[in-house]
Amino acid sequence: MNGLKRIADGVSGKRGRWITLVLWIVIVGLANAFLPSSSDHKDDAAANLESSAPSVQADALNEHNGIPAIIAWHRSTGLSDEDIVQIQALSKKLADEPLPYQTELPPLHEMPLPALKAMLSEDSTTMLQTVVFDKNASSDDLKISLEQLEADANTLFTTKPFDMDLEDEGLVGRITGPAGIGVDATTLFKGADVSLLIATTLLVLIILLLIYRSPILALIPLVAVGFAYGLTGPILGWMADEGWISYDSQGLSIMTVLLFGAGTDYCLFLIARFRSVLTTESDKKKALLKALSDSGGAITMSGLTVVMSLLALLLAQYGAIHRFAVPFSLSILIMMIASVTLVPALLAILGRASFYPFVPRTPEMQAARAAQKNKPLPAAKTKSSFGMRLGEAIVKRPKTIAISTLIVLGITAAFSTQIKFTYDTLSTFPEDMPSREGFTLIGDHFSEGSLAKVQVLVQADGKELPLDQKLGELANISDVSEPVQNTRDANIVSYNVELEMNPYSIEALDMIPTIRTAAEQTLEEAGITDASDKVWIAGATAEQYDTRQVTGDDAFRIIPVIIGMIALLLLVYLRSFIAMLYLMGTVLLSYFSALGIGWLVLHYFFGADAIQGLIPLYAFVFLVALGEDYNIFMVSSIWKKSKSMPLNQAITEGVAQTGGVITSAGLILAGTFAVLATLPIQVLVQFGTVTAIGVLLDTFIVRSFLVPALTVWIGKWVFWPSKQGRVGEVKEEN
Repeated sequence: MNGLKRIADGVSGKRGRWITLVLWIVIVGLANAFLPSSSDHKDDAAANLESSAPSVQADALNEHNGIPAIIAWHRSTGLSDEDIVQIQALSKKLADEPLPYQTELPPLHEMPLPALKAMLSEDSTTMLQTVVFDKNASSDDLKISLEQLEADANTLFTTKPFDMDLEDEGLVGRITGPAGIGVDATTLFKGADVSLLIATTLLVLIILLLIYRSPILALIPLVAVGFAYGLTGPILGWMADEGWISYDSQGLSIMTVLLFGAGTDYCLFLIARFRSVLTTESDKKKALLKALSDSGGAITMSGLTVVMSLLALLLAQYGAIHRFAVPFSLSILIMMIASVTLVPALLAILGRASFYPFVPRTPEMQAARAAQKNKPLPAAKTKSSFGMRLGEAIVKRPKTIAISTLIVLGITAAFSTQIKFTYDTLSTFPEDMPSREGFTLIGDHFSEGSLAKVQVLVQADGKELPLDQKLGELANISDVSEPVQNTRDANIVSYNVELEMNPYSIEALDMIPTIRTAAEQTLEEAGITDASDKVWIAGATAEQYDTRQVTGDDAFRIIPVIIGMIALLLLVYLRSFIAMLYLMGTVLLSYFSALGIGWLVLHYFFGADAIQGLIPLYAFVFLVALGEDYNIFMVSSIWKKSKSMPLNQAITEGVAQTGGVITSAGLILAGTFAVLATLPIQVLVQFGTVTAIGVLLDTFIVRSFLVPALTVWIGKWVFWPSKQGRVGEVKEEN
């Protein structure tokens, strides 16, 4: 605490406040001038699975391991001979003038017309054409290639097939497959960080203006967040340029929301306390010193809680989760530093004018001002505020309130057991995205499984294996190809397995262990030893299966670490084992309740049949860490007051003192996460919805009712093993 006092004294002095502001301007300016931009070094093609993942090992053995783009050609009245001739012309052009990164091309232009007609769907409306690209090509590289493909088609076809709607009677073209899906995914995120930056800035500004009705006050948090954002980006770009970290567009998008939401909260914790002290202290510097002394510890503790929780994501083996750790934790760390340096400096410069036109003044200042204007003195405000009345009600009926809220949270948490999960990338896309429309065409006129076949590779050691027959007998498999000898290793043969269902569905993922078991049994029956080491499964379905396994392991690894770290920080800060237990318990219950309510909203109001499998872990990291922020801020106030007054009175005043600022902070944080629901990316819609619901639960249920009610109910034991509660006992007896 002495350190915070020294910081406050330094940044609030006549020279120190200006030096602090200038230092921030210089540091951010130099960082942006000499360090690379974060947007220039984001890697949307970074691998999510490690090289040890079974599907990655299989892909390394697979000689046909490029990135295929599948073009679905469709005419609702049936493809004509002229359409097929135009498709052949495109094939010839691609053969003569290959696209960038193009590696393979089935020679449709060399096939006779009758053979091509045999490739049409049963209703003769749809035909598929494949172009394979280098597996090392990035999404940006593939986008250039696919745009060139569409441009080539426009010069050869009588119409522009990729601009046609599916309902049109003309020839329609849609690019799907892994290449098309990857490009569309990147396109969705391309402008997301910019649009989120604008949307969150406006949202925070509007909410602050509505709540505090002060244009200057509304700008102070935004200025602080802007400085933190301006410094975080270049540092991330520099670290990525040095090869120390990697991050993607999705990470930058969520980081923007996190920085504005949590950053504004930290600013409000200090600003609200400063405004309160200004009503009793005429010297603005002394008021600022006291405000930072009172709230600085909670801000630092809250920031460290979030930073440590986010750093735990470094333990993840799944790339997309692992890549979140540094951008998220760095942004919060910088914002926390700004909250205790830059924000106090701005408040010291502006003083009471920060709150114009509702300037807080001491009673003496109000009297002098009224006398100067020959007006009557404003009526003194009593403590019978809503927050005070709420605190008094909780103190009177703690058991009733605690049990009621526990029942409500418990019932809603029970719905989290009904959640269905999916790892289907396409399901996160808007229905009118080209790759999703192409997939729909394939599913409607061919087999969904033909979009991404499962490749089974086995080390046959020169033996003829009846594996194609064995696999063909399995349920949910529509076709198995003849074995093809691997040109890299003559002992390895591969089979293409076409599933009867969507290759990205949960049912398809569940087929991977069944296929592996059948392959291993076939090898064992042929007398081949160590069969488990001689079977590999490649393809999108196998990759998604590994994703499910790895992310599940990550959750079991990361969640206990986060719980342990937050519990330890609470124990050190509050010095109470009992308080640590029930504060952690309430946040965990709130998390499961948010999942339950989130599922009901997403399923019944958004029409989602399943949510992305990564959502529970994402939501846990943010809700548990951020939810504990509000508990820390309120409980720290109660703890300080309990040193000089009975516990019940401390709780009443603590609820009254922190209620307004926590409510404001919760609304802003929930609002910023809710902005994600406006994006055309379902994974962010789902994440934003669940997280916003969780923040509102923490704000209006857990912080407002459950935690103070439990604190009253537990009584003096809330401080155990600390002896702090004895102060209150003595005062109550007297």
